[in-house]
Parts: sequence; C-alpha cells; structure tokens
Amino acid sequence: MATKNYLGKTIEITDEGYLVNPNDWTPEIAKEIAKEDGLTLSDKHLAILNYMRQKHEKGETLTIRAISKSGIVDIKGFYELFPGAPLKLASKIAGLPKPSSCV
Repeated sequence: MATKNYLGKTIEITDEGYLVNPNDWTPEIAKEIAKEDGLTLSDKHLAILNYMRQKHEKGETLTIRAISKSGIVDIKGFYELFPGAPLKLASKIAGLPKPSSCV
C-alpha cells in the first residue's frame, strides 16, 4: 500500500490509487483525485459520486446499469462525465473500492 497527500492529509491508497478507507473521502478530496485524472467535477459529478457511496454503504453492487437508473444520468451521460472506464474511474473518485467487474 502507498500513501498520498490530499489537502494536507495523508491517506492510504492501493497501488491503483483507490482509497483503502472509504471514510477518508470528502468532496474536496474527490476533486483532488479527479484533477489527477484530468477531470473537473461539476454538481452532476458529485451527485453521482454521492449516489454511488450511498449504494455502496447499503452493500449494493454498483453497475453502470444501476447508475443509469439513478435518475441522475443515463448511460451515455455517465460515459461523458467519466470517460474511458466510467465505473472504474467514478469508483476511484468516490473513494470506493475498485469494482470487481473491472479488470
């Protein structure tokens, strides 16, 4: 495991950059993680991240289809907001573990 300094706080991360402890996450830290991936977070980004965190806390499996049913964004919009591998990237920014469905 490695550590990263976000906003003056040392946080433990995995080798792929995911937070080890989801409780270390804050919206401000999310913005810093997003910057590293070339993203600037909007209110819509944050709404999706908060939705994902709520579902994760309930023990629900996160999928692209489930996120598209959130009422926040459709699948196309999810890919536009989190380009490339949206579930993997959004999970990382949300401070959640890497989804098991992602390679």
